[in-house]
This record gives sequence, C-alpha cells and structure tokens, in this order.
Amino acid sequence: FDKWTDGQRRRILVDLLERCSLSQQKFCAKQLQARVPTEAVDFTTRLPRVLSLYIFSFLDPRSLCRCAQVSWHWKYLSELDQLWMLKCLRFGWLIDFCPTPFEQGVWKKHYIEMVRELCITRPKTPAKEEFIVIDVQPVKSNVPERKLSVAGRGTTRGKKELPPWRSSDRNPTDTIRYNYLDNYDPIEQARQA
Repeated sequence: FDKWTDGQRRRILVDLLERCSLSQQKFCAKQLQARVPTEAVDFTTRLPRVLSLYIFSFLDPRSLCRCAQVSWHWKYLSELDQLWMLKCLRFGWLIDFCPTPFEQGVWKKHYIEMVRELCITRPKTPAKEEFIVIDVQPVKSNVPERKLSVAGRGTTRGKKELPPWRSSDRNPTDTIRYNYLDNYDPIEQARQA
C-alpha cells in the first residue's frame, strides 16, 4: 500500500467503501471526522436557533441587511420578525394590524418604511411646554485661578491653549451623531437628566 500511487490508493478505498455495509461506512465516517476536522463551519447551523437569534440581536439594521447576503440560512435568520420587532419598538414604531403567522418580514418592511418617512419629513420640534432646559451651574473649585503676566502672554509660541469646549484628542468619542436612528429622543434625555 505504501508503494502505490495516490490514484491507486483512491481506487482501492472507493472499492472498499462500496463493499462495506452501512454500519461500517458510518464507522469510517466517524473515524474520518475525528482525524480531519471540518473547516469553516457555519455557527448558525450548529447552534440552536434561539442562540443564533440572540447573537444576531446585537447587530444594527445595516449589519443585519449585510448578513442577509451571506447565505440562505443567514437571510432567513436576519429577516425574522423577532429581530426587527425589537428595533421598531425601540423607537416606538408600532404596526396598526395583527400579522398572520404566514406573513413574514412585516416588521422589517415597517422599519424600512419608517426610516424612509424620516428621510422625507422633517423632524418635529417639541412644544415649549414639552421642552425642558436643564439649569447649568458653574463648578466651583478651591484652586485659585492661574494669572498670566502681560509679558508672559506673548512669549508662548506655537502652542496655543485650546478653548474649554475643545479637547486635545483628535478623534473624540463623546460627540453626539445627529442620526435619528442612533440617538435617543432629546426630550427623553432631558427628562432623564
């Protein structure tokens, strides 16, 4: 067997497998799986559906739409109403009918319609009685303020002092993106504060 070529060995193995019974073929399959692990296994096919949906629930809508392009199974999972209903309810977008069990993708369609409506219509400004302005008080410090002499102000070259609203960080992480889908309602934020 060691002196045979690869093609000869394959022909002998095929002949042996054809002559084996079903139980012997299953035994050979188990032996092969133990020796040669499978590569690139799709986790959604191995995990229970509940766990796969739990993993997909952490994705934003754009990533879910990209996942739908991976395979048929991922398309099925990423378009389930269990995922899209939570994303709609987060913004208070409700559907005005009760879908039948045979209707699928109702919540995803509703989400897309509401996003399109947001892009077409302007955001509504809240009424004056709903808008709450938080009273801001200056922070008092025990440290005395640093006073610069008149001569000392002109000697600092090249390094300008940043205004208090600017950070030295070139890529700030605390900025608010004015995206309706990523930020909470400003009225609700003011009430919570």
